[in-house]
Amino acid sequence: MIIKNSKIALPDRNEFVSLDIEIDQGKIVSIGENLQGSEILDASGMQIFPGAIDPHVHFNEPGFTDKEDFYHGTCAAASGGVTTIIDMPCTSVPPVTNLENFRTKLDTVKNKAVVDFGFFGGVSGQVMGADYQKNMAELAAYIMGFKTYFISGMDSFRSLSPDQLMKVLSEARKLQRPVLLHAEDPGIVNGLTKTQKALGKDWLNFFRSRPEEAEVFAVIKAIAAVRATGAQLHIVHVGSGEAAKLLANESNISGETAPHYLAFNNKDLERLGGALKTTPVVKSEGNSEILWECLTKGVLDFAASDHASAGADQKNTGSAWDDYSGIPGTGTLFPYLYSEGLRKRQFPLSRFLKITSENAAQKYGFFDRKGSIEINKDADFIFVNPNEEWQVKGKTFLSKGKITPFENMIFQGKIEKTILRGEIVFDSNSGIHVKPGYGQFIKPHFDISAR
Repeated sequence: MIIKNSKIALPDRNEFVSLDIEIDQGKIVSIGENLQGSEILDASGMQIFPGAIDPHVHFNEPGFTDKEDFYHGTCAAASGGVTTIIDMPCTSVPPVTNLENFRTKLDTVKNKAVVDFGFFGGVSGQVMGADYQKNMAELAAYIMGFKTYFISGMDSFRSLSPDQLMKVLSEARKLQRPVLLHAEDPGIVNGLTKTQKALGKDWLNFFRSRPEEAEVFAVIKAIAAVRATGAQLHIVHVGSGEAAKLLANESNISGETAPHYLAFNNKDLERLGGALKTTPVVKSEGNSEILWECLTKGVLDFAASDHASAGADQKNTGSAWDDYSGIPGTGTLFPYLYSEGLRKRQFPLSRFLKITSENAAQKYGFFDRKGSIEINKDADFIFVNPNEEWQVKGKTFLSKGKITPFENMIFQGKIEKTILRGEIVFDSNSGIHVKPGYGQFIKPHFDISAR
């Protein structure tokens, strides 16, 4: 197949280029002028981007499929231009903390995905016994990294102490895998939660229970652990601008943020309520601008959705403490970054590509196959009509979750098609084009010699 008449976003370029793309057996085999072939896909008027990567989702299968499952989650991803997701280990039963649990999860979901997918393994407090090193070693070949928490609300996946985190970091360094950390200080959060619960159940109470200082203190502890071990650590869903700035001069520690931290603040939380409840919580005014700056300058590597959906009955309980924490974000990740970052803020195109695809593929060991439009890589593309606007309506989401803080927002640029390995998986007019199971499980290929 030959894609004709397009404007292509090639790596390290700050302007779109007018070239054709030839695809054969799911791979990009040629990029050039006037390519010839019997099957032509006309992309007139479209901007073509590499398939977006969402390296932080909770698709909840097996175990919590009342909230989300792999089919609906990956359909939502495809609708937003995401061609590869990485699923977290903690929100499934059993959690992916050993090889047996990994196999159970893979067997459950492998015939349900419509986009390609990888997994993170995890190390929780209850597995920090004699077998944690064995479990990590057995998982390493199959997972993109190890997820950990300084504070956790899940009984099945408890948090680590700083001392335990250092042990995990030391082991992960031997295995050449990054460690991911939910960085909030438990002493601050637990103490303030008790205090604020006694004062009320409003959104201001919840906001005050997880202050910016909780992230800052946790990141300071994490930096100390990384300096002591020399391991690679990645801070997920950074919402605090001050916490993000701490990462600026750290060579072995990186971070990601999420669109809801870039778009909203505590005043929006009071207005939107459960639709915007996440942990960490959105922060006070001013933080989002710092996060945008850190994302622009490379202090933060990329944005991820932290997709975690739930039904209306779980998002509107009447109590800020009881509403489910999480939003259905994978379908709005790329559209928001395109509209707000590339168009409104005029991000350099080369930086935008790093934020939406390249950096995650490099960090998690599959840039040899995905993350950019280059010969011999998978033919994963997003076709964007730059002249179209669209309004976010949660009821149209392909996720099981329909409640979004982005409700009624107008985004510039409409995704017309999402292509994975040369096949159209989503079309804006006709929906999902492939059967469950078209998405493939991918393993990392880390370049150990480069470390």
